[in-house]
Amino acid sequence: MRPAEWARDGAAVWGIAVPRRASRLPGVQMAGFVGDTVDLVDLTVVPYPAVTLFVNLRERLLVNDVARGSVVAGLAPQGMRVRGQDIECMQIRLSPGVAHAVLGTDLSGEVVSLEDVWPTELPDRLRALNSWNDRFALVEASLGKRYESGRTVDPEVAFAWQRMDVRHGQVRIEQLADETGWSRKRLWSRFRSQLGLSPKRAAQLVRFDHAVHRLAAGESPASVAADSGYVDQSHLHHEVKAFAGITPAAAANAPWLAVDEVAWSRPHCANG
Repeated sequence: MRPAEWARDGAAVWGIAVPRRASRLPGVQMAGFVGDTVDLVDLTVVPYPAVTLFVNLRERLLVNDVARGSVVAGLAPQGMRVRGQDIECMQIRLSPGVAHAVLGTDLSGEVVSLEDVWPTELPDRLRALNSWNDRFALVEASLGKRYESGRTVDPEVAFAWQRMDVRHGQVRIEQLADETGWSRKRLWSRFRSQLGLSPKRAAQLVRFDHAVHRLAAGESPASVAADSGYVDQSHLHHEVKAFAGITPAAAANAPWLAVDEVAWSRPHCANG
């Protein structure tokens, strides 16, 4: 693990632990967070094109005003907020294909307790470890076992998702169907049943993610809209509001995105 790095995130200063190497399971990313503040942390979660496990290692957090231990946020959760004090947690991002195999269900837009989809002693075992290296190794091993025994997505579905990721969501579904050799109807049906979103919505989510990170990097909404496949700046504004509930200007300064360059290497894993 690289030495813990620090990034200012709104009201809190986070200690961030990251693995020293990429996961052996493609499509998995992990980071550990320790809040170095006594103040209440109140964050709006900006949607990301992955299913995210939030494994709480200290006191229970308020997620959407409900006290919870560890939770799973599906693709594009709507209006997700996390609040708490003295926070120590691990975030585990799973590509949709990996999430399908590990969790066995799609969670589009949902936030559920981890135990509801994966009855596991993992949070307790992680709390018992003092080393982030050991914690990352335990998570990787646990995910690997679940993945091996789970159902993988169709190769055509995995291919379509990978194309969306590589092209930052700027794809035509008809062209993807042609490239897979499937009809548009079959791709739409299989993609949605396995990943939880329609191909069109998934492409929009990937495009939104690319655009919102460019906004956070300081690029103007006009240039981001022009380069990201939006009709105009108004179209970008509408889509950012639809996914994140905030304006592009607010997204550019979103505390949730402030730690990304430290916690999550980019580009993210696209496999599966």
